[in-house]
Amino acid sequence: MQFAKKSLVLAIGSCLLAGSAMAQSNVTVQGLVDVYAGSVKFSGDNGARSSVNSGGMTTSWLGFKGVEDLGGGLKAEFALTSFLQADTGAAGRFFGDTMFSRDANVALSGSFGRVSIGRDLAPNFLPTVIFNPFGDSFSFSPLVLHTWVPSGDFGKRTWANSAAGDSGWSNEIIYSTPNINGLSANFHYQFGEKAGDTGSKNLGFNAMYFSGPLALSTYYHQVQVGNPTPGAIVDATAAPVNFAAINNQKSFFVGASYDLTVAKLYATYSKNKNDTAVAKSMDDKTYTLGAKIPAGGGDILVSFANTKRSGDLVGAELKRDTFSAGYDYNLSKRTDVYALVMSDKLSTADRANSVAAGIRHKF
Repeated sequence: MQFAKKSLVLAIGSCLLAGSAMAQSNVTVQGLVDVYAGSVKFSGDNGARSSVNSGGMTTSWLGFKGVEDLGGGLKAEFALTSFLQADTGAAGRFFGDTMFSRDANVALSGSFGRVSIGRDLAPNFLPTVIFNPFGDSFSFSPLVLHTWVPSGDFGKRTWANSAAGDSGWSNEIIYSTPNINGLSANFHYQFGEKAGDTGSKNLGFNAMYFSGPLALSTYYHQVQVGNPTPGAIVDATAAPVNFAAINNQKSFFVGASYDLTVAKLYATYSKNKNDTAVAKSMDDKTYTLGAKIPAGGGDILVSFANTKRSGDLVGAELKRDTFSAGYDYNLSKRTDVYALVMSDKLSTADRANSVAAGIRHKF
């Protein structure tokens, strides 16, 4: 019965893709569902929100991926994957998110490396999520929160995201180098697609090195175009600072991790320089420290991030620090449960605390 159900899902998925996809024997349906319950409050919020929510450790998603062997070491690949909100069943990460905002691309790979065209990762994504113990948690990872997640109600932000653009870029070409003795790199270019303005674009690269217990990473990007929908590249609101006036960001990041077996240690540093049309600027400098400690079939996770924000656009220097700690226990290779606490502090508001517990299942 389970085999029959899986065959039916694969058949329906293949029909939805296209006639060419039907010929691929290795098209797979993949996804992840992550739901948690807790009380969440960021510094500056009016009050805590007690709720069931989606994406405590990883943003929930569902999609199709496939690879076709073309011979001679050449392969064709595709990915169509969509984010979802598992607590309500709504599509996307937020209202107005595009259908396949996680992935919508085709690629060719071989001994030369890999070339991808479509919507795919931004250059800052892999270094950010690999070099912090909470991975790609957009709810509780201090580094991810400081990088991409604004706090406060829309139109009344208490803190705007540091990284311009999205964690994925649309209209993008990526060239990925082969892995050479643990070193690999990705070069990203997004067309701005603005009539009469061929100078507007996003570009960047990242490089990662893995050798035994040591891992190193860096990225650089220049962002001038919003993703996945048009709009401001940093924040869509003008309160309390006119973040929407920023039209160009240059960002640099370095990160390292070292596995001592008894604990894996993490450290990162990044600097973002933001400019407006009238040359006013905003600079963010962020450092993080973290550790993942194996314990009792799971991992103890601890991480701290500190950001200093300055420049003509914001006036007096602003600061934010966030600390998270938790335990992630593996029930199986595909299912884990977790519990955590988080403390968040803005220089302009009181410290706020959060607690949460959830379950994550991969398929």
